[in-house]
Amino acid sequence: MCQKQPSKKVNKSKYLQKENNGLILFAHGSRNPAWRKPFDKLLKEVKKSKECHAILAFGEFMSPNLVDAAKMLAYKGVSKAVIVPLFLGGGLHVRGDLPKLAAQARAASGIKLRVAKAIGDDAGVLKAIADYSTAAARMRTISSRRKRV
Repeated sequence: MCQKQPSKKVNKSKYLQKENNGLILFAHGSRNPAWRKPFDKLLKEVKKSKECHAILAFGEFMSPNLVDAAKMLAYKGVSKAVIVPLFLGGGLHVRGDLPKLAAQARAASGIKLRVAKAIGDDAGVLKAIADYSTAAARMRTISSRRKRV
């Protein structure tokens, strides 16, 4: 998640310095407040690991934005963090907007920031989505709270 998993020969304490490491989960954002619920759940799951300080940030419409999120981590003593783009594709927001926003966040916070690849570029994430999709296809009915249109 926040750090490369240590090998057996490596001092584990080097990788688990929560006070110095951060994670910014970066999502698009929406005008609809309910849209962020899955991201809040994801953040809660990440925080259970207690490996690093984690926070959500949004590109548009919601707060905190990336600059404010980085400043919040800096206030907590974080000196380096990784930004994980919660996007299935690496389109304009990931390849165009995010590098500029990350540079602004670096300058404003003083944190050493690294941008990870978009989650949709990860084979494990794609496998999980494929498994979910094929399981849904096997079901005769899919449970949903929404009415069919």
